[in-house]
Amino acid sequence: MTLRKEDLEILEKKGITPEKFERQLKMLRTGFPYLRLKGAATVGDGITRVTPELEKTAVGIWDDYAARGGKVVKMVPASGAASRMFKNVFAFLNGKDSKPQDDFMKTFFARITEFAFFDALNAAAMADGGKSILSLIADGEYKKVASLLLETPGLGYGKLPKALLRFHKVPGASRTPLEEHLAEGAQYAADRKGNVAVHFTVSEEHKEPALRKVEEVKRLMEQKYGVKYDITFSVQKPSTDTVAADLKGEPYRENGDLFFRPGGHGALIENLNDLEADIVFLKNIDNVVPDALREKTILFKKIIGGVLVGAKIRLDEYCRKLENGKTPSRREMEGMLDFARKTLCITEERADDMEDQELAGYLFGKFNRPLRVCGMVPNEGEPGGGPFLVYGADGTVSPQILETSQIDLKNPAAARMLKEATHFNPVDLVCAVRDYKGRKFNLPDFVDATTGFISQKSREGVEIKALELPGLWNGAMAGWNTIFLEVPAGTFNPVKTVNDLLRPAHQPV
Repeated sequence: MTLRKEDLEILEKKGITPEKFERQLKMLRTGFPYLRLKGAATVGDGITRVTPELEKTAVGIWDDYAARGGKVVKMVPASGAASRMFKNVFAFLNGKDSKPQDDFMKTFFARITEFAFFDALNAAAMADGGKSILSLIADGEYKKVASLLLETPGLGYGKLPKALLRFHKVPGASRTPLEEHLAEGAQYAADRKGNVAVHFTVSEEHKEPALRKVEEVKRLMEQKYGVKYDITFSVQKPSTDTVAADLKGEPYRENGDLFFRPGGHGALIENLNDLEADIVFLKNIDNVVPDALREKTILFKKIIGGVLVGAKIRLDEYCRKLENGKTPSRREMEGMLDFARKTLCITEERADDMEDQELAGYLFGKFNRPLRVCGMVPNEGEPGGGPFLVYGADGTVSPQILETSQIDLKNPAAARMLKEATHFNPVDLVCAVRDYKGRKFNLPDFVDATTGFISQKSREGVEIKALELPGLWNGAMAGWNTIFLEVPAGTFNPVKTVNDLLRPAHQPV
């Protein structure tokens, strides 16, 4: 298509080239290919189960690494608004019923005093009209309570990010997920001098309130945990926004201008790439628990960290032996090939028949890549997207984290593999982002651009196609080396709805 002068100005301002814009339009028109699966990753075939011996070894490796020093950063994607968390409360507030009719809202009002935000909500109610929350409920003013929670005047939780909501009660106060991640980082990501680096990705509109929260709590938390925090923030880059299209595949415009949307969490590969770190722990903002329930979380963070460091040491050793076209002995390379197959779960049927020089090049190409260790939780409900063994463009099979939308459910074999999945992805990752010479990898080089997503959305009454970049732990890391490690369900405690805060994992012990 021919771009107008105004279009080119918008693209330049965002840092998007015309070529990139055209590629995005083509993706919206043609869609993305489904991935070819070998099967679901399971324990013994793609997923490693933690034995007592592995636990002891991995924790020892991690503790030794932390004592020796190394730049560790805990990265927390925290830009999501909490509006979806309050979907049921919004529906009640905007609905015709004056009293709760469904079990969800009945539970919400019956147990409202158990929420960590109750005291603040009660104070807002008293300031607004002189009546307590319990008095409002007793008088049947349920919608007033919902309004005070979601809107202003009131707590305004409907427009805040999850990072700044009161999640947990602590003696005499409450804690937000932002604070809980700082506490968690102090317990496994501190260096030998007690420094803890935590990086939050936030939306531009929430950056200032997040900074104010940090200023409010930083000193007190440093005193409590005996550490010094280096807390940083970044926002999603405009250059990672994606164009929207109408259902015919033509660019969607508002007031004559091209319309762009945030590219999804896959855009954060750029933010990850900008971090000055050797190792990065990655975990979502809402997956936190109070201090008293964090012991298992800390243990498994050290385990996945130790497994990463141990594997990284081996990979660096192999890369030094293979660099610049070196060809080790066949016996040495067979040992390397065994490591690729058993530890990294990378298989290539032709590898055994390769001549020495070709095998050396193959191994170096596979080993000299970023590395991640991903915790995987056993399914306790319906199976969905998660860890799979997937064929790449070169015919190599490797572990990948997939979303259900990347699997062709009309293909009986693929549908069966999805049904047979035993684990799901809780977003519990640790990443090694430097090569064997200590140089930072350029992480965008390892993104599989063919693994994005297309969704259909309504924009001011018009149906449009929205393009999401390859997900951060999906296609954005498709070119990484990956190790799947089974972690217990007790390490995964997300808050998807407000009533999830009533679960034991989010209540005082």
